Amino acid sequence: MDSPRNITAFFMLGLSQNPKVQRVLFVLFLIVYLVSIGGNLLIMNIIIFSPTLGSPMYFFLACLSFIDTCYSSCMTPKLIADSLHEGRALSFEGCLAQFFVAHLLGGTEIILLIVMAYDRYVAICRPLHYKTIMTRRLCALLLGVAWLGGSLHSLVQLLLVLQLSFCGPSVINHFVCDLYPLLELACSDTAITGLLVVANSGAICLLSFLVLAASYVAILRALRSHSAEGRRKALSTCGAHFTVVALFFLPCIFIYMRPSSTLSIDKTVAVFYCILTPMFNPLIYTLRNAEVKNAMKNLWGRRAVMMEDGRRAGKK
Repeated sequence: MDSPRNITAFFMLGLSQNPKVQRVLFVLFLIVYLVSIGGNLLIMNIIIFSPTLGSPMYFFLACLSFIDTCYSSCMTPKLIADSLHEGRALSFEGCLAQFFVAHLLGGTEIILLIVMAYDRYVAICRPLHYKTIMTRRLCALLLGVAWLGGSLHSLVQLLLVLQLSFCGPSVINHFVCDLYPLLELACSDTAITGLLVVANSGAICLLSFLVLAASYVAILRALRSHSAEGRRKALSTCGAHFTVVALFFLPCIFIYMRPSSTLSIDKTVAVFYCILTPMFNPLIYTLRNAEVKNAMKNLWGRRAVMMEDGRRAGKK
């Protein structure tokens, strides 16, 4: 049986082969990418330089923005470049690298979202013990667990690909290297590999989503004893978080919780959670979080004052 290295490159069909559609996609995804990168960098900047946003919740939010920045940069620039020309070749090593990094960041984000839900659970259900429980050491440990879990998940996925044999064709009907499109090109039997994908990616997504849903049910029950203002503030924060959870998990569950096959709608769903979700996250947290908006205004106000002072000093 041929070795995977007999295939030196894959040809990505992308989202469309129509030149007019490609030009529209180029403009669209360029705007989405710039908004995504700008929004996530803005969130990180605000949290780092705002003394009022020093709680664990905002530490994890800054980490989420960092992951979304990397996740978007892993896929969107290649999609933008592919929209400019017909040739969409990607080397075998480049395909594996994109595949590994995407699952590394995706797996890390899944665990980080669970950590953020745990943080909100402690803050709302055990407010008197929040500072003693959510210490800096525990936050750093939980972040390390998220990255370790994402690394292990991605490594398992990569090993599943490396044991496959590819002998042609080398055309991937997708815009990104993922396991199901690669399974369709494999010459070896992929039945067991497909089941392992469902067990690894699909089960992780589904179980994580159920755990998150259960945590928010517990939070909602605990909010009944809070004041109206406390409920409003908690619901605003948790509502933004659960919106991000739904946007990320539901498409992943649709993709990976089924037998190894590709559907025509898969590329549209992949665009949603690979390209659009990293853009939505900063918008959701900014628009629904009064503390972030106030910190943003204060930060801009301080910078405006510093610029004005610098201008006056320059005139002197």
